[in-house]
Parts: sequence; C-alpha cells; structure tokens
Amino acid sequence: MSGSDFLVFYGCVLVVMLACRCLPLLALKGRPLSPRSTEALALIPPAAFAALVANDLFDPAAPLRAAPLLAAGVVALVARRTGSLIWCAFSGMAAYAALVALGLG
Repeated sequence: MSGSDFLVFYGCVLVVMLACRCLPLLALKGRPLSPRSTEALALIPPAAFAALVANDLFDPAAPLRAAPLLAAGVVALVARRTGSLIWCAFSGMAAYAALVALGLG
C-alpha cells in the first residue's frame, strides 16, 4: 500500500469513526432519553470490563492458573457488595498481586 493510499484509507476511517461517535451526541443534545435507554447505556461500562476480564480468563492458549480465577471470584464478591467499577478493579488487582506473591500465579 502506497503512502497516498494509506492516507486516503486513514482519512475515510477517521471520518466514519468521528461520524459514529459525534453524530449521536449532536442529534441527542438536549433531549431526554427514555428510562429504558438510560438503563441500557448504564450497562456499557460493566460489559466492557467483563469482556476484558473474560478475554484474560478464558484464553485457550494460556495454561489454566488458579490466581486469575480466584481474583475473578474476589471481584465478583466485591461487585455484588458495592456495585462499583473502581472497587472491582482495585480489589481484582490487589487479589491477583497477593495470589501471585503467594505462588498461586
């Protein structure tokens, strides 16, 4: 791919990405969303976090280890108790670090 072809491709991708991200914001500016839409949008951060975690937990190429699974259990307990994404991330990192330090990783 030549340099000019790359720039055209990059420009097209940039325009599409900006349109997909900015047009909905501009179209919905100042309009109230329905409760159902607000509820659905509130599920995006936990779903993204779960996708990142599942990608690491269920990697078929990696050997099965106890530390990630146990840390995920700690995160599930914290999530059930607090419902906070920040506390889930912090507790998961702390649990994983402690389990690796104990030799379970």
